[in-house]
Amino acid sequence: MHKYLKDMNLEFRINKLVQLGEYIIANEEELQAKVQLAYLNNNWFTKDNTQMMLSNVAKLYLNEDKLRKWVSNYSVKATNDKRVALILAGNIPMVGFHDVLCSYISGHTTLIKYSDKDEILIPHLLEVLNDPSKFESVERLENFDAIIATGSNNSARYFHSYFSKYPHIIRKNRNGVAVIQGDESEEDILALGKDIFSYFGLGCRSVAKIYVPENYSFDFLMECLDHRKDLIQHNKYKNNFDYNYALLLLNKDNFYYNGCLIVKEDKTLFSRISSVHFEYYKDEQALQELLKAEQENIQCVVSKTGIEGFTCFNFGEAQTPALNNYADGVDTMSFLNTL
Repeated sequence: MHKYLKDMNLEFRINKLVQLGEYIIANEEELQAKVQLAYLNNNWFTKDNTQMMLSNVAKLYLNEDKLRKWVSNYSVKATNDKRVALILAGNIPMVGFHDVLCSYISGHTTLIKYSDKDEILIPHLLEVLNDPSKFESVERLENFDAIIATGSNNSARYFHSYFSKYPHIIRKNRNGVAVIQGDESEEDILALGKDIFSYFGLGCRSVAKIYVPENYSFDFLMECLDHRKDLIQHNKYKNNFDYNYALLLLNKDNFYYNGCLIVKEDKTLFSRISSVHFEYYKDEQALQELLKAEQENIQCVVSKTGIEGFTCFNFGEAQTPALNNYADGVDTMSFLNTL
């Protein structure tokens, strides 16, 4: 294929994506109806959470300047005509959109197996994008050249076994963590609340564990985070909060709680809905060792200061990754361009 034609095809796709971003920002009745339908299909997908994701997608992924700057880091080959299968997760609204975007920009045909928890929003956006030859929605994956699959630790083991003969990216459970130094302001803690509570803490970038210095007092943190007690009005969240609270009482565990969050000392990263784990660290060196020991399970680190070996985000920014903040640190575009 002539380079000029290749560039024109890429230009066509970029323009399509920019127009999609403009459609999202306009937020007209058609999109609002899909947001409501997504909530009826999955009550975790509240209007506020879905609108937050849509806004992030439009501003961070489909902004023309950001798109062009990101794409300029890659040489998208004219021969990119493979069939790429995507198995998308459904833990938060449109969580698989970045993979869809990468596959589309790369020029491949994308076969998508949607989660039944999130089968409304992305299909609608692809319908609006209106490049039907590049996308197929499938129930059974077959006749593909490479695969990107996202799921739980259990499903990841299955994916590795079943898809080992194909070029692949297999993702498992990861979580966000936060580092508390003890001198945080109210503004800092309120911003941290966004990293904890957004999407009800169900995202792989959601802060599920905090590291705190020895002798840290939780009073200030719990008081600040109580501002999200409106979450208890959500039936599913409240049921989880009540269950976890009762379980901790029965087990006579030590924990802190306020009107919307339970904070429990626990070395594991994964925490239940409505709760966050914490672990004490003695000094910076000890903190570094704790984080390195869990590096394979950490999606992102929220911290006021940088930490060697980790990409750190400021408080409140865990849920707003840029185009080049790839899940699990694996460059999806580079993978797609080597097929």
